Amino acid sequence: MPAPTPGAAPRPGPGLAASDNPAPGTFEAIYAALDNCSRPVIGPAQPRLLTIPIHDDNGAVAGGLWGYTLFGWLHVQMLFVPECLRNRGVGAALMAAAEQEARARGCHGAHVDTFSFQAVRFYQKLGFIQFGALDNCPPGHARLFFCKRFNLTKQ
Repeated sequence: MPAPTPGAAPRPGPGLAASDNPAPGTFEAIYAALDNCSRPVIGPAQPRLLTIPIHDDNGAVAGGLWGYTLFGWLHVQMLFVPECLRNRGVGAALMAAAEQEARARGCHGAHVDTFSFQAVRFYQKLGFIQFGALDNCPPGHARLFFCKRFNLTKQ
């Protein structure tokens, strides 16, 4: 067997195959294994969902906020305000409600990522500070990472 080329990615071993359609329970099994390995150092991972939907006139979900709290942080995974509600403070109200709930859960901050062509100024206006970037993701743009530490005094 030839020696691996320096700097080359290792080849997957037997039985390792990429998939976009895993067997039911795969995510949970990998998550549990990772949690069990990390638990002695950081304690149990106990994510708690946090959602704030926006409903249209027919009651259908038209946008909102989707995230979770974990290890004392709120992670905002998705935030979408329908076009007809933009520039009316709805996005700021969503974030304020999420922050209020996160504080009630004992969180000391929030983090979010957005693309360079999306909500950068929005998060900056809310006090978020950029702490990272992944250039050319998507091609021609960047994925930007922001965080905000909460003042834990009561407001």
